[in-house]
Order: sequence, then C-alpha cells, then structure tokens
Amino acid sequence: MSTIVIVGAGPQLGYAIGKKFAENAGFTVALVARGEAQLDAMTEEFQRAGIQAAGFAADVTDRPALEKALADVEERFGPIDVLEYSPAPTLADLEEHPLVSAVDLTVDAALPALETNFFGAITAIRQVLPGMLERGTGTIFGTTGAGSGPMVVPQVANANVANAALRNWLLSLHESVTDRGVHVAHIALGARIGSGRPASEPDAIADLYWNAYIARDAPEIFHFDLPDASDVELADKFRTG
Repeated sequence: MSTIVIVGAGPQLGYAIGKKFAENAGFTVALVARGEAQLDAMTEEFQRAGIQAAGFAADVTDRPALEKALADVEERFGPIDVLEYSPAPTLADLEEHPLVSAVDLTVDAALPALETNFFGAITAIRQVLPGMLERGTGTIFGTTGAGSGPMVVPQVANANVANAALRNWLLSLHESVTDRGVHVAHIALGARIGSGRPASEPDAIADLYWNAYIARDAPEIFHFDLPDASDVELADKFRTG
C-alpha cells in the first residue's frame, strides 16, 4: 500500500489531498502537524471514512522532531511514496511574527518564514529523497501562495521571500531528479481556500495534486482563482491549512 505524507496537514486542503489519494488509489495517509488535537480529529475522520491514517506531531521549525516524525511514518507504514509540504502559520503565529510589506522587510521579519516555509522543507525533503532515489520512484509537492513568483504581492514580503526560495529550489530539484524516477513539483495557489468559489474549494484544489501525481510532467502548477488580479489577500491561505 502506498503512503502519502502531508506536512502541515490542516482540516481543509490537507485533509482533501489525503482523502483524494486514499479514495483514488488506496493510499495510507500520514499527517504531520504541530497540534495533536487536530491530528487526532483528522485521523478519526479518515478512519470513519474507512481510510488508514495516523498523525505524527512535529513542529517543522524543530528539525530533529520533523526528521523523527518522518522516520516514524516509514517505520509504521513503510516507504513514503508522496510527500506534500505546506505548513502554514496560525493566527497566533502571525500575531507574534506579523506579515510585513516589501518596504518594511528586515532580517528578523524574514527568518521565521524561512524557518517554516524553506528550512523545514529542506529538512523534510532531505529525509525522504534518498529513499525515493534509491527506489527510482516518488513524488514531492511543495505548496506556496502565488506570491512565491507567479504573482507579485508586496504586502506579504516576508512570507513570499521564503516561498520564492522554496519555489526556486523545487524547480531546480525537478531538473536534477526527473530522469531518476522522482517527480518534484511546485504548486502555487492564488486562491482563498474554502471561500465558496467552486475552484477554491479544497476538493477542487486537491484534484490539482492528484492530476499532477498521475501526469508527472509539470514542474510547476499555478492555480489562480481570485475574483480579480487586484485581490491579493493571499494570506488567507495561511489560515485554512
């Protein structure tokens, strides 16, 4: 049985991605996030749907804990076939480390976003990539807001510099491993997830991941579903998981 690991799993998009892979191909779903209560609730919801799932608590900024969580996934379920990385700060996190504009960006403002969005991704990917390369198969998805590159959103510069770093690395990694059986893709979301717009609902966005997993060809997918180009409230992504 194949296993998908969702790092930064939340009750909307993270749950929808796991459900999509489980229902379409019988994947086991491993959930990695900080909140044990939320992990327990999501695991119970999967199990009620007849899906094998388990939660593994870890903060992505605690690199040894993240490495251990992924090692625990493999010990329990076997090799990780798909890694999806999309942790997001909570409202409490944003109160402690507010989003800042391009003109207000400082090193101190950028570091928390880099720890969460980029350094954690390096840690997670480095944990699973060697095994994927050895087996000659695997899929890695990194998810960011569209301000990582496809769009310019100066209001949230600290998040976007970290997301842009992740985007750059994922595109480079795609070129480096695509001929070795591992597919790496960056997914940029310009959408208010769960806002009521049909193309912004979690299940609709989860289709992007499933289709990318099947096609294994595009290094980047840009999903734009904002009402108009001036609507840049992409920080909503950080509150929806």
